[in-house]
Amino acid sequence: MRNAYVIAITNMILHGIEAPNIIHTNTLTENIADIQDKDRFDVVLANPPFGGKERKEVQQNFPIRTGETAFLFLQHFIKILRAGGRGGIVIKNTFLSNTDNASVSLRKLLLESCNLHTVLDCPGGTFQGAGVKTVVLFLEKGAPTRKVWFYQLDPGRNLGKTNPLNDDDFTEFVALQRSFATSPKSWSVDAASIDPATFDLSVKNPNGGEAITHRSPQEIMDEIAALEAESADVLQAIKELLR
Repeated sequence: MRNAYVIAITNMILHGIEAPNIIHTNTLTENIADIQDKDRFDVVLANPPFGGKERKEVQQNFPIRTGETAFLFLQHFIKILRAGGRGGIVIKNTFLSNTDNASVSLRKLLLESCNLHTVLDCPGGTFQGAGVKTVVLFLEKGAPTRKVWFYQLDPGRNLGKTNPLNDDDFTEFVALQRSFATSPKSWSVDAASIDPATFDLSVKNPNGGEAITHRSPQEIMDEIAALEAESADVLQAIKELLR
């Protein structure tokens, strides 16, 4: 949490915002029942942390109680969107198919309170350090989901710290998403066909399978070392700015 705050401050300063309005706090300690219309937003773009665990007292702030921080954040994002508000939210892909009560209830909430019109399935290595594959949920609040359009992003190469995704990798996605077109990498699922017992949204490309590439232990250790070095560089940059 501290590193995220420092990185956010540094990013704002480097982009010319000398006094960024960033608060170092735990958003999840806010009871979402207390959120009023004046607190809501038109757009939410977020990449919440995965795999963290919250205390029981924090879980009490949410109708769907779970220790998974990303699932608590998703409830928060849905709540703070205004009717007609739009969201783009990164979340681990296992959220789409987990069978625990919290995951099922959260998918039900998402589909019934928002139009989940697009799911972007990201390749492994998109987010360094995430440890899991991710998807991006594109939604609009205020109307239930009628159809979900899936796109399986495949840049045709292994991703890493020195070989991240770039704008060109999204060219086809952006073009097809305008009309929710079907292609070898994209398809649509009617909400009426989604199992009402599980609300399973698994990414299952009917046009072909996906090859899974597992990283070696050495690659994982090298990534951890690189992330630690990056954090140290950020802290040093902050110290120099404050001198």
